[in-house]
Amino acid sequence: MLDVTHDEWLRRAKALEVSGAHHIDGADEPGSGASYAAVSPRDGQVLAQVADGCAAEVDAAVAAARRAFDSGPWPRLAPAERGGVLVRIAELLEERREELALAVSLEMGKPITDAYGIELRAVINTFRWYGQLADKLTDESPRSAPDTLALVTREPAGVVGAVVPWNFPLTLAGWKVAPALAAGCTVVLKPSENSPLSALLLGRIATEAGLPPGVLNVVNGDGPTAGQALGLHPDVDVLAFTGSTAVGRHFLRYAADSNLKRVRLELGGKSPNIILPDAPDLEQAAATAAWGIFFNQGEMCTAPSRLLVHSSIAEQVTEAVVRRARELRVGDPLDPATEMGALVGEGHLERVQDHIGAGLAEGARLRTGGSRTLESTGGSYLQPTVFDEVAPGMRLAREEIFGPVLSVLTFDDLEEAVRLANATEYGLAAALWTSDLSTAHRVSRALKAGTVWVNCYEEGDLTVPFGGMKQSGNGRDKSAHAIEKYTELKTTWIQL
Repeated sequence: MLDVTHDEWLRRAKALEVSGAHHIDGADEPGSGASYAAVSPRDGQVLAQVADGCAAEVDAAVAAARRAFDSGPWPRLAPAERGGVLVRIAELLEERREELALAVSLEMGKPITDAYGIELRAVINTFRWYGQLADKLTDESPRSAPDTLALVTREPAGVVGAVVPWNFPLTLAGWKVAPALAAGCTVVLKPSENSPLSALLLGRIATEAGLPPGVLNVVNGDGPTAGQALGLHPDVDVLAFTGSTAVGRHFLRYAADSNLKRVRLELGGKSPNIILPDAPDLEQAAATAAWGIFFNQGEMCTAPSRLLVHSSIAEQVTEAVVRRARELRVGDPLDPATEMGALVGEGHLERVQDHIGAGLAEGARLRTGGSRTLESTGGSYLQPTVFDEVAPGMRLAREEIFGPVLSVLTFDDLEEAVRLANATEYGLAAALWTSDLSTAHRVSRALKAGTVWVNCYEEGDLTVPFGGMKQSGNGRDKSAHAIEKYTELKTTWIQL
């Protein structure tokens, strides 16, 4: 981690200036003149005035992307040339890593150590990885009759609309934008209205790195306006979205009501974390359970928000998690010593508090936390919260909270654990802690989740795909499989 003090980050925060203009066709555009204030959840202060996009700005961005795809050089470049630009984007992101980390920390409340050490590392690696992959993708030539030649090629799908959330504003943008660009597509990126500044910086850096005008456009705005306009736009060929299941349904409707564009969704989660008595190290399992739910303020779709513990070890594990929650340092995101920062805003804080109130009303036992903290700062801070005696039918066990709230449920045998784990509409991720190899394989296969971790949590790299089952969505980010979202298979049959 960069050796920068709290005082130095505070000084840099005061000096940070990021234009809130849209980035369309390789240039900043003020749009219609309407704007909104980007407010930091750290202290409630205004960071910038951001251009508020409407259908007109979306139309302009899509038109630029369409021109760049239909008649511009990007789809026609040799894959190695496209890859070189992506690698250059990664290099410029590295050069401006501190500025980007500061923007992320200020706009969504992430601790600066995580913004710099995790978020920026992820997005830099993503652009570099897809840049290096770009010229290594192969087409097919199936064996056919002797007097024919069959070719199966992957063609870039066209204009991609990418709508990303605020919790990992650069990582998730990178997971969409980098493979789409590597495939030869052009992109209109709509960041969350809560985290526009880092995405705007990304768009400008991409242009500076040599991306032709119109290939990556960034349009600000809220979901019901800019997001809907992008989802309904007849010139968008693919829509890639990460966010809530409720909003994912809207994008499917937009596709049905417009041009039947392909919609790829990575949606919510209510991930189970199963700890068996034969876990290799119960203290490590408990520490990881606590880290997983409180990392990024619990604002993760993969957060292990349901801790399923065998009844024989439930109190031991729960007490260890509670102890860690009480030790966790909640504070200013710009303080390098802070372990948990601010929730993204007042509205979200209120929604999380509503879930806590529901848990109390339904009879769950509050073991620690549950209250707002650091209110005098003007920021949106919440204590790390742990409930036990949670029943499967409670809201705490069923609904995605997207905050630092852990629900502990117990089971008596493996079949019950699997049944509880799968008793959710979601299927994004799951984890299992056991020393038995057979159990690890059998339970991993039985869990309905796109990713299953064994004796760890949130591990992996760009070589493996990420995405969900059931109402956690479809399609995959990361890995070479992500290219599939942004290409069309074309068969060419040649009679010799």
